[in-house]
Amino acid sequence: MRVLWVKAGKLLPVDTGGKLRSYRILKELARSHSVSLLSYYNGQRDIEYEEAIQSEFPGANSICTATPDSNVLDESLHYLGRLFQGVPFAVSKFTHPEVQRTVSAWLGGRKFDIAVCDFLAASLNFCGGSATPVVLFQHNVETVLWQRRAATQRNPAKRLVYWIEASKMARYEGAALHCFHHVIAVSERDKQHMLKMAPNCAISVVPTGADTKKGVTFVTADHNPPKIVFTGSMDWEPNIDGVGYFCKEILPRVLSEFPKAVFQIVGRNPPAKVRRLASESVEVTGTVASVDEYLSGATVVVIPLRTGGGTRLKIFEAMARGKAVISTTIGAEGLDVKDGRDLILADQPAHFAEGICRLLREPTFRRRYEEAAVACLGQHDWSHVARRFEDVLQNTLGVSRADRGSSHPVAAV
Repeated sequence: MRVLWVKAGKLLPVDTGGKLRSYRILKELARSHSVSLLSYYNGQRDIEYEEAIQSEFPGANSICTATPDSNVLDESLHYLGRLFQGVPFAVSKFTHPEVQRTVSAWLGGRKFDIAVCDFLAASLNFCGGSATPVVLFQHNVETVLWQRRAATQRNPAKRLVYWIEASKMARYEGAALHCFHHVIAVSERDKQHMLKMAPNCAISVVPTGADTKKGVTFVTADHNPPKIVFTGSMDWEPNIDGVGYFCKEILPRVLSEFPKAVFQIVGRNPPAKVRRLASESVEVTGTVASVDEYLSGATVVVIPLRTGGGTRLKIFEAMARGKAVISTTIGAEGLDVKDGRDLILADQPAHFAEGICRLLREPTFRRRYEEAAVACLGQHDWSHVARRFEDVLQNTLGVSRADRGSSHPVAAV
């Protein structure tokens, strides 16, 4: 197959769950097919990035949209200017005429057998009817993500904005799902959410994977004081909310039994509200060269998320190091894991804190979850995941060839 893969934003560095999922699937697909990556990004032209992405994916194309990187004020004004548009801001801000023209010309010229729209954010760049089949790769159910953000936001102004965006996204996402030849979800739960918005839409599930070729490592850590670790991009609002919730509602309960325990927040670009959490019991690392050192040294890994969508690759990252994990139900959503077998799920602060305390208090109990993590992860290699993704593309291409009269004008939404 000749595959065009269109992604909004830079793919490198691979420092988020969505980037990692796309990167690994692209790498596996490129072993057997001709894969052309088109990534477009804002700000000044980044020659170093363009050379790096060419090195990783020969033949990759990059478009710098020359839109200046925005600060909070600029983005707020930009949002207000689009407040009365029907398209959600999370989609319109990633839509660009040059990208639209490029995609239209390539698909119209039959340069590719099939195209992948990576995330809904890039969807409006697939404008007009396309005889080349286009698959939407949905890492999240965006409507659910925005609804959860609105429900947990305390700032009244932000809460109103989030509800407006959630309402726009519900209308847009439901219509957009029908406009693609096929949709790939990352979990059965996400698929069911999407089918409620777009009944009879063609949706397949391709689950999240893990890098097991390097070998799953088992590193037990009996630190004194114990280390409780969270990893994730700290410029993503669900992570910001999650660590704030943990520090306010859960950590004090843990410290009452383990007063010397340390909570490490490991991730790039922590905003001021996260940096202010730093204390004798809380370490905010900021950007680190690698999370390996922190995960390997963790006594327990926590995922205290209350919002967000898709699947949490950070859980598999922890399992790859043989770590006991305790998470909220939302934090483990979409993964093939079971409460009480592979990890501990707890949605109430008291239950979450007690789960941590028991893992710290009882090494044998913790060891059981460490061993279960290793056993669980061994079943989710990226090569198997990519093979399922490839099967969906092949099947979609076959259906499209059998129905040459169909076209899917995504811009019609």
